[in-house]
Amino acid sequence: QVQLVESGGGLVQPGGSLRLSCAASGSIFWMYPMAWYRQAPGNQRDLVATITRDGRTTYADSVKGRFTISRDNAKNTGYLQMNSLKLEDTAVYYCKLSAFNQNFWGQGTQVTVSS
Repeated sequence: QVQLVESGGGLVQPGGSLRLSCAASGSIFWMYPMAWYRQAPGNQRDLVATITRDGRTTYADSVKGRFTISRDNAKNTGYLQMNSLKLEDTAVYYCKLSAFNQNFWGQGTQVTVSS
C-alpha cells in the first residue's frame, strides 16, 4: 500500500505562485509515474500534469508555460510549481501514483486564487 500526502495549497492572489508537494510512503516512489489532477466544485477531476520516473513531462494545455511538475526520487516527493495563477486554477489538487496496476491518490490540497 502506498500513501500520498499533498501539502502547499492555500489562498493566493491572481498572478501569484504556489508550490505543491506530494510525499509518498515507502520506497517504491522512484519506480512509477506520478501525476497531478485538480477538481473544482461541480466539475470532474481533470489531469493537470504527468511525469515519468525518469522525468519526462506532459501538461494540460490550460497550464502549459505556467506550471512545472517535478520529482525528487531520493525524497520520495513530487512537486507542482504553479506560477501566474488565475482565478480558474481554483480547485482541490490531488497527486496520483500509478503502481502495482493500481492508482493511489492523496487526500488533496485546496488552492484558491482570489483577489
